[in-house]
Order: sequence, then structure tokens, then C-alpha cells
Amino acid sequence: MEFIKEEIEDMRDPEPSGIKHEDTEEQIDRIEVKEQRQELEKMKEEHHNFKIQETKAKKLPTCTQCGKSFSQNINLNRHMRIHTGEKPYVCSLCGKSFSRLNSFKRHQKTHNECEKSFKDSTGLTYHLRIHSGEKPFNCDQCGKDFISSSSLKQHLKLHSDERPHVCSLCGKSFSRLITCKLHQKTHNEVRDHVCFDCGKSFTAAGDLKRHQRIHTGEKPYKCSYCDKCFSQSGSLKAHERVHTGEKPYDCTQCEKSFTQSNNLVYHIKKHCSVSQ
Repeated sequence: MEFIKEEIEDMRDPEPSGIKHEDTEEQIDRIEVKEQRQELEKMKEEHHNFKIQETKAKKLPTCTQCGKSFSQNINLNRHMRIHTGEKPYVCSLCGKSFSRLNSFKRHQKTHNECEKSFKDSTGLTYHLRIHSGEKPFNCDQCGKDFISSSSLKQHLKLHSDERPHVCSLCGKSFSRLITCKLHQKTHNEVRDHVCFDCGKSFTAAGDLKRHQRIHTGEKPYKCSYCDKCFSQSGSLKAHERVHTGEKPYDCTQCEKSFTQSNNLVYHIKKHCSVSQ
């Protein structure tokens, strides 16, 4: 009986067990792939949760009024002015105020006739006095006015007779170093400031700048009483005397006074011709 049983077992087809073995390997592979996918999804979810926690930890600056978020506090502060109505930038010329600096700067250009720009408001304030003719700093010795305290300080040296800067070529002395240097150029005939429009040369940059207004037509000096403009500050000053009635040039012979020095010179010549 045992012999017959063993023979029957030997006669069985081994193929089904082989198929079953291959099916098992495929199932294992599918299970492994599934597990890998699940692991990948888990990693993605963990990364997503980490990003959420990281964002919460940083917590962007947010407007308490409307909930809008910003990358920097400075941007939030600018935005808050929409809600508060704050306008910290005030024009010193017309009093108009602005919430943003760039809007304020654009507005200032409407007052600035030459569109020159400055690093700070102090420089702009001094410059605007050139256009307006305002000179708030007065010399108590001769009555001359200046746009800045530093200009007045330099001028006062003329009254003190202090002239520490001496020309080495002619011995002439000056209260300011720059004046002495410009004077020395007259000895050397140095005219290093050249007009590109006509070729005329000058010893000082200021002289060239004044000359160039002939070509450009620029008239930065505006009368504070009317709309008339001038290319030279001296011309503005002489013109404004028409409005003020000031006549600072007095004739020593007849006590007649004039608004301009050339009129006084012409008048004195009359006295000379009469005396002859």
C-alpha cells in the first residue's frame, strides 16, 4: 500500500506547484510596490505638514484691518497708512501732504523749476531760495542778505579785515581760499572751464555756468512780486527794486538816489560835465 501511494504521488503533475510559486513572486512584487508608494505618499504628507508648520513659525506681517500679509514690516507700515490716513511727508512750499515718499518727491518737482535733485530736504530748501530770491540771513553791518548761514559767515570776514590767504605772485590777500585760487589763475592765464557751445573759456566754474544760460535760455531767478524770471541773481535784485521802491545808490552831490549803480554812474557824469 505504501508503495502504491508513493507511486501515485510521483505520477502527479509538478506544473501546478510551479505556477503557484510564480504567482506568489508576482504578488510579493506588487505588495512591495504598493508599500513603496505608501511610503512615498507618507513622506510627501510629512513634508507638506513641515512646510505648513514652518510658515506658521515665520508668520508673515499681517494687516489687522483687512488681513493682507506682507513680506516685510516696512511694506505693512506703508499699507497701514491707507487705513489710518497718515500722511507723514509734507511739502514745505504748499503744505500738501502725502502717504508715500515717491509721491511726495514727484510733487516737489512741480515746484522745482530746474528739476535738479537733492539727497535731503535741506539741500532742496537752500536751492529753492535761488528760484524764489529768498535770503533770510542778513548782515547787520552792511545789510546784504544771503540764502544760507554759511554764506553769511563767509561774508562777515570781509568786515573783519581778516585776509589770511595771500597770493604768492602779487601779494594780494583774500578772506577766502577759493577766491585766492581763482585770483592766481589770472596770473597764469588759466581758463580751464570751457563753454562747449561757443568755445569761450572762464577761470571759475560759476562764471561758466552763468554764461551757459545765454545758450540754454535758463532763467532760474523768479521775481517774488510778478512772474518775470531772470538768468542772473543781480538782474532779479535790480528788478525787484521796481516793486519795492528801494533806491540804494545815492549821489553824494545832490542826494538823488537810484535803483541801479549804472544809473548812478551816468548821473554823476552829468555833474562832472556841468562843473566843467
